[in-house]
Amino acid sequence: MTKFILSGAFMLIALSGASFGHAHTPLCVCMDNGDGTILCEGGFSDGSSAAGVSMEVRNDKGKTLIKGKMDRLSTFEFKSPSGTFTVIFDAGPGHLVEIPSRTITD
Repeated sequence: MTKFILSGAFMLIALSGASFGHAHTPLCVCMDNGDGTILCEGGFSDGSSAAGVSMEVRNDKGKTLIKGKMDRLSTFEFKSPSGTFTVIFDAGPGHLVEIPSRTITD
């Protein structure tokens, strides 16, 4: 149910952003699964996939803790590190989204 709500919210954001012309704004949301893992879903405001987009999780000192890529469904799941961290969706120059751990909810 939680993943369905996340996908629905993400799609609403993507569709509302697509109405502003041919923007290619990066979008990424992350949710705590409640089992020690975090699920992130990404894409672009024009509806294009984020499959293959680089993802990083960094601690509050900037050290990379986890590296990976969005899968074919534009999702990235990882074990939640302890302490404060930031999730970084990096699709290249001008296409960066940073998500602080304090904003990730269940």
